[in-house]
Amino acid sequence: MRVITGTARGMKLNTLPGEDVTRPTPEVVKEAVFSSIQFDIEGRTILDIFAGSGQMGIEALSRGAEKATFVDSSRDATGIIAENLKKTGLYQRSNVLTMDWNQYLRSANGRYKFDYVFIDPPYALGIPDKVACAVYDADLLKSTSLVICEDEHPIKDNVMIDARFETVKAVRYGRVHLTYLRPKELNDEE
Repeated sequence: MRVITGTARGMKLNTLPGEDVTRPTPEVVKEAVFSSIQFDIEGRTILDIFAGSGQMGIEALSRGAEKATFVDSSRDATGIIAENLKKTGLYQRSNVLTMDWNQYLRSANGRYKFDYVFIDPPYALGIPDKVACAVYDADLLKSTSLVICEDEHPIKDNVMIDARFETVKAVRYGRVHLTYLRPKELNDEE
């Protein structure tokens, strides 16, 4: 797994062994995500929940994102993320937190606003919709934010999601489903 482009282009990222620990986003999926947002990533803020190796947030930083916050409950995973950030020279523009996603959202409640949120929980949990709604409810989004969920099933016909988000795009790459969500009814005034 390598960084596709930007300041860390071609750098190999470390991962934890075994898919039961982390499941890196396939290259074709990562490339598709960043192709769809490539002209809007510069200067943006990123939240990478269930960060694993940190590859999505690191790719965003490499392409010019201003700051990225990485959240993972595994101390081993956050150790790998920190290693990858140092290796790529992107550590100074990041925040790496070892905590459960729900704990993070409760603690961050409204203090930060993110332009892009990557949500990629273990497929067995089947909770990307729940996490997206919790991010919305924690007041971490702007009206222009984009939440990108990865799962093995599409997010569709979901009352919780439909009340909070507009589905911008839903695509499938093999067994991976990506759902792009834009928040509804947010007021960005401070």
